[in-house]
Amino acid sequence: MIKKIREAVDYIRKQTEQEVKTGIILGTGLSGLVKLATITHKIPYASIPHFVEATVEGHHGQLLFGTIASHPVVMMQGRFHFYEGYSLQQITFPVRVMKVLGIERLLISNASGGLNPEYEPASLVLLDDHINFLPNNPLTGKNLDEFGPRFPDMSQPYDQKMNKKLQAIAQALKIKLHEGVYAAWTGPCLETRAEYRFLRMAGADLVGMSTVPEVIVANHMKLPVSAISVVTDLCDPDNLKPLALDDILENAAKAEAKLIQLISKFFENA
Repeated sequence: MIKKIREAVDYIRKQTEQEVKTGIILGTGLSGLVKLATITHKIPYASIPHFVEATVEGHHGQLLFGTIASHPVVMMQGRFHFYEGYSLQQITFPVRVMKVLGIERLLISNASGGLNPEYEPASLVLLDDHINFLPNNPLTGKNLDEFGPRFPDMSQPYDQKMNKKLQAIAQALKIKLHEGVYAAWTGPCLETRAEYRFLRMAGADLVGMSTVPEVIVANHMKLPVSAISVVTDLCDPDNLKPLALDDILENAAKAEAKLIQLISKFFENA
């Protein structure tokens, strides 16, 4: 793994020597951030050694280097999921690479189903904790001692300093930013009514199919991380209806404007 990471970093550094301080995984709700950034380099995943392919529609599959409000960033335009058939080590490989490239913190966004009855479609939820229901862990196997300990602490998986800053900005902008617990589910099929009930009883406010593996690896490397979920649909097991894709896309678009505004302000004060 260490050899593969070095080969990927060496290739990237032959394309650009740009300094990077923040890594961003452009999930649902953050795709428009690319328009606000000054992009200096685009590197397709297919050309980077040991990167896998993003197979989900809307995930472009390239590493973007640039600046946001003069702050140097590297952005993953397209992420990987367990349901695509990849191992959790493959899914989190880019996070390892970004850390070696020099990032000091990581920002993640994702789409999720809202389990908490207080949420509405197009709500934004800042993750405070998570539950890993995936059938494996990205740290399984030989520990990468160069990056972190065998048994990393996960008592506060999401960085409190970053979260407090995001909450303060949201309050100043009059943007409602909930806090909640995210459950990682395998997918790709959506959950049943009984599974939604189970997840609620387990203490989850949200359910999605990403993010947790990347957060585990970030914590292993002592890399501060924050994540924001866009609630694209409500998961009420007693009033469940078949999902309409148009509704999901509409809710994602509504949330995007708020999320872009929030993250843009975050970098102005970086």
